Amino acid sequence: MMKNKILIVDDEADIVTMLKNYFEWNGYDVITSANGLDAIANAEKQPDLILLDINMPDIDGMEVCTRIRDFVSCPILFLTARIDDADKIRGFGIGADDYIVKPFSIEELGARVSAHLRRERRKAESTKIHFDDKLTIDYTHRCLYYDGNPLSLAKKEFDIIELLSSHRGQIFDKERIYELVWDYDSEGESSVIAEHIRRIRAKFRDAGMKPYIETVWGMGYRWAK
Repeated sequence: MMKNKILIVDDEADIVTMLKNYFEWNGYDVITSANGLDAIANAEKQPDLILLDINMPDIDGMEVCTRIRDFVSCPILFLTARIDDADKIRGFGIGADDYIVKPFSIEELGARVSAHLRRERRKAESTKIHFDDKLTIDYTHRCLYYDGNPLSLAKKEFDIIELLSSHRGQIFDKERIYELVWDYDSEGESSVIAEHIRRIRAKFRDAGMKPYIETVWGMGYRWAK
């Protein structure tokens, strides 16, 4: 079995060394970068997952994510000393998949990395396509088409569409969506889910599509039957 490849980006040498040792010990191939420019260059090596520090002196993690997200499809997990909801919404909007707050438990980080990689493998093995009138959702290649035209979606936007459209009519509250899409339990993430749903609906509306995602007041969201 091929080893998963992880790109670790952090300007703190001791953190890089600790993470490199941990993940290599657990069977991963590890690439490291100490700054944003080097991280962008190393992203060309097609890692399976990127651990990306936000606060770096030259090009910060947000800018690195913005520059590479259209060209890499792997999960990007931000490492940060602190984060507020506004920064989380911004980060998820540019393509982040998760946040790891420093100081962190390395065992929890390892579990999160493993969970993200398992989900990527499940997606790669999926061969399902959903059709509805002019709408086509290709779960294998993670594409959505309406009336033959592709719709540009951020990674997490497609993940939410995939979850809801695969369970048409089933209601998911915000906490359950966060747990399933981000792969772990969390509280207080309602603003993040609401922002993603708002963006999806705006893209559907601009494409001339019907709403598809319904709000069930006091309960959550569902894909219209």
